[in-house]
Amino acid sequence: MARVRNKAVTPPDFLESALARSSRHLRLDTLVRLRWLAISGQSLAVAGVHFGLGFVLPFGWCFAVIAVSAWLNIALRIRFPLSHRLTAGAATALLAFDIIQLAALLYLTGGLQNPFSILFLAPVMISATALPPQRTLLLGMLGVALATGLSFAHLPLPWAGEGRPVLPPYYQAGNWIALVLGLGFTGIYAWRVAKEARDLSDALTATELVLAREQHLSQLDGLAAAAAHELGTPLATIALVARELSRLAPAEGEMAEDIALLREQVERCRGILGKLTSLQDDDGGPLDELSLRLLIEEAAGPQRPFGMPFEIAMQGEKPEPICRRNPGMIYGLGNIVDNAVDFARAAVTITARWDDNQVTLIIADDGPGFPADVLMRAGEPYLTHGAGENRAGGGLGLGLFIAKTLLERGGAAIEFSNLPAPASGASIRISWPRAVFEAGLRPQGATNSGASALHRAG
Repeated sequence: MARVRNKAVTPPDFLESALARSSRHLRLDTLVRLRWLAISGQSLAVAGVHFGLGFVLPFGWCFAVIAVSAWLNIALRIRFPLSHRLTAGAATALLAFDIIQLAALLYLTGGLQNPFSILFLAPVMISATALPPQRTLLLGMLGVALATGLSFAHLPLPWAGEGRPVLPPYYQAGNWIALVLGLGFTGIYAWRVAKEARDLSDALTATELVLAREQHLSQLDGLAAAAAHELGTPLATIALVARELSRLAPAEGEMAEDIALLREQVERCRGILGKLTSLQDDDGGPLDELSLRLLIEEAAGPQRPFGMPFEIAMQGEKPEPICRRNPGMIYGLGNIVDNAVDFARAAVTITARWDDNQVTLIIADDGPGFPADVLMRAGEPYLTHGAGENRAGGGLGLGLFIAKTLLERGGAAIEFSNLPAPASGASIRISWPRAVFEAGLRPQGATNSGASALHRAG
């Protein structure tokens, strides 16, 4: 059986905590306002039927049931602030009350023969959009149970005169079946639409957090460079005073040793400030630049201990492309390689191709490949599926979504496909324009002007 290829990548701790904090709860004010709307509608319907149409119905009992709902709303308004958010259990209890209150009204006014029985759908639909599926299932079962009871036990349908209509049993059974199917269909439909919206929102939030951390690190680099610049002047003054003291002090003795130590520490501070300043400059040292081969090795390195062989093919004329070290690029490639290792049977193949215009990486495995329904949506967040056979036992696609977003942010284009028959396996193609891939490289012979200026100070 083909397995869904959305690896369960464990997000960083800060992503997990942020997504946990973003859990959604219904606002009490929302349910209270909806209940006031229902109370108004129920009151108008009962009064209109009784006074407007002149139909006979237990008017007092009907308004007593409506009054219970109104008193509950008033009590909730007094007890809780408008901004109070309900737990899943509290929201389920309030929606269950709405179903029971509606069932009581329908019992007094004809049961399922009453056309307003369709309103059983409202609380279940609200639950489907905001509560876990288990809670929605419980509310749906409550609605079905009450609807079943109303189909057998209820007061007569309000009507004028003695000739009340008698609906055939088959028609009443059809009403019950339609209501049950409506509860199931609208509940599933509303849950699915709301879930996709929530999943996309959570995935975008996770991506924004990754990028925000990267931006925060860049801001720290800028603060470090600014601090180095500000400290350069007093450090130069200290160096000047230490040099003058060395001229006045005797050549030997404790004072001479202290002055020598002072000058040594000044030079050490200069070196530290020079490194801080270089964080904002183009020169990041020899390890800041990676050849395409080293980029592949760094992305695939964490997966080698799992014992899956890697076949790396380099296809292109010299010189080999070189890029700046980019944490987002390395994370994205590493996640895709990890996903390939997770599904490969015997080996993972990484093919690198380049020419004067483009740099391309193709990461392929010999696993079962993408199922057809997943292939059309590969790279989207929170793809759901049955139990897989990978190490993690299933996944949500959030890690692959973040990896795809980070790579595309760096100018890459990503394509998902399956290997052509008779071979089996999945293939992910990542390509950059060569100018974009090599953007930001330090020109040959470039110097760190900020660090040089600090070393020349004093």
